This record gives sequence, C-alpha cells and structure tokens, in this order.
Amino acid sequence: MHIGSALLLIWLVVGGFAAGQRGDYHNLGTCSAAATAAVTVVAGPLNYTGVDPHITCNTPKPAN
Repeated sequence: MHIGSALLLIWLVVGGFAAGQRGDYHNLGTCSAAATAAVTVVAGPLNYTGVDPHITCNTPKPAN
C-alpha cells in the first residue's frame, strides 16, 4: 500500500468515527441526513478542529 493510500484510508476512518460520535448514521433515510454523514466522513480529522458540516438538500417531488 502506498503512503498516500494509507493516509487517505486513515483520513476516512477518522471521519467515519467522527460521524458515528455525532450520531449521523441514525437517520440516513433523508437526503439531508445522508449528505451530512457523507460530508462528515470526507472532512475527516477536521471534525475535531471545529468543522461541523451540515448539508440541507431538497429532493424534487413527483408530479400529480
């Protein structure tokens, strides 16, 4: 494994752990909850420096 791949893996694992601590995995049924969990994982260790990502998204409603 290359050093860059190892660092990326560690970065994402730390982000996944932070998302778990924040409870982002409890309600992934909505667009906003899933997006917030994904962005928290991508933010990685930055979550422990004060970064608190929250995403709000609206899905289109079907036509009547």
